[in-house]
Amino acid sequence: MDRAECETLFSQVADAARARGVTDVEAIVAGEDHALTRFANNAIHQNVAERTVHLSVRAVVDGRTARASTNCLDRESIGEVVEEAIAITRLTDPDPEILPLAAPAKYVLVDRRFEATAQATPDARALAVGQAIAVVEDAGQTAAGIYSTGESFFALLNSRGVSAWHGETMARFSITAMGRDSSGWAKASACYHGDFDPLDLAARASRKATESAGPRELPPGRYTVILEPAAVLDLTGQMFGDFSATAIRDGRSFLNDRLGRKIFGENITISDDVWHPGQAGPPFDGEGVPRRRLKLVESGVVRDIAYCRQAAAHAGTTPTGHGFPLPNEFGEAPGNIVIAGGNSTLDEMVASTDRGILVTRFWYIREVDPYEKIFTGMTRDGTFLVEDGELRGGVRNFRFNESLIQMLSNVEALSQAVRASGEEAGDLVAPAMKVRDFNFTEVTRF
Repeated sequence: MDRAECETLFSQVADAARARGVTDVEAIVAGEDHALTRFANNAIHQNVAERTVHLSVRAVVDGRTARASTNCLDRESIGEVVEEAIAITRLTDPDPEILPLAAPAKYVLVDRRFEATAQATPDARALAVGQAIAVVEDAGQTAAGIYSTGESFFALLNSRGVSAWHGETMARFSITAMGRDSSGWAKASACYHGDFDPLDLAARASRKATESAGPRELPPGRYTVILEPAAVLDLTGQMFGDFSATAIRDGRSFLNDRLGRKIFGENITISDDVWHPGQAGPPFDGEGVPRRRLKLVESGVVRDIAYCRQAAAHAGTTPTGHGFPLPNEFGEAPGNIVIAGGNSTLDEMVASTDRGILVTRFWYIREVDPYEKIFTGMTRDGTFLVEDGELRGGVRNFRFNESLIQMLSNVEALSQAVRASGEEAGDLVAPAMKVRDFNFTEVTRF
């Protein structure tokens, strides 16, 4: 649905609300065309496509608010969901901090829709997957993964005149190459599917599986590690929900009593920037407030945090455009993370390391200490010994216990930042990192 269609739909929502004596109403209209080709055991075994659209209506009545949703967009169903939202709202306890609906504001458009990606066919995906499988099969390995393409839109409209709309395309390719006693993995995503090559990703995954075959067992302990961008994403992506005024006010953020303090290394600078070319998503938040660029960390010092409208009003400041749709218990969070890179390459990091571990990615990450930001998890799909500046083969995977505060204080080198995709956190822009004294606590069983 384009902006005009969303506005027409909202007029029906507003009419239905007024007919029930309510003038303050907000609607989120969102939808997606998504297609996915899945493969395993060196063969495509599934191709699915789904088109979804839904309408979510929020009413505001006498200091109360609530939301109801539907995936039926005929006039009768719209009336029913509006009636349901109003009924739930009137049954809800008043919120003394609730604000009026957001007023219209200008936001900078960002073009993230590519027709070629939107129109990608099952045949095109199957051709790319077939070529990728051939690379892995030729190495005597077994391939599994997914290739998805699609487009989506998100619109937010309210009775005060907000009419915010964003559409974009997205493609993702993930592949795991499995050998007899080893595995390799690679993944990429982009608004334009031509920004990554499935063949290159397959070759990378296959090479990791080949080079990590016959893994040796090393003792646990503190090692210098070289974390590829996906591994950096997997770990650092766990902390950004804490860069939230609501989380700090609630006492559930590791930034409590740390704002304005240097807690990371001098070489760590992190921004939230929806307009970065490696990012995706709309330039407005869940209330239609325009997003602002944030300097979350500057040379190791915690600077900006995200504010939704309610948190900003409580603090006497300006909202940053990072609020979630209301009502919610989390408030806000930055969602377009860019970790600034450096001038080293991955090869240079390896060459400068006397003894260490190269990590492709982490998995099964769980928080151990929320204030010190200590996490546990395991390495996976390409863990290598680095010795005398060279890769010396695969090693058995490790479990780690590591504080993000400590890790980001021990970074010795950074590569150029790239759009990274992982499995443990959302996509972000991140470099590879060389980190000293990373704490591996035990060897896993595989």
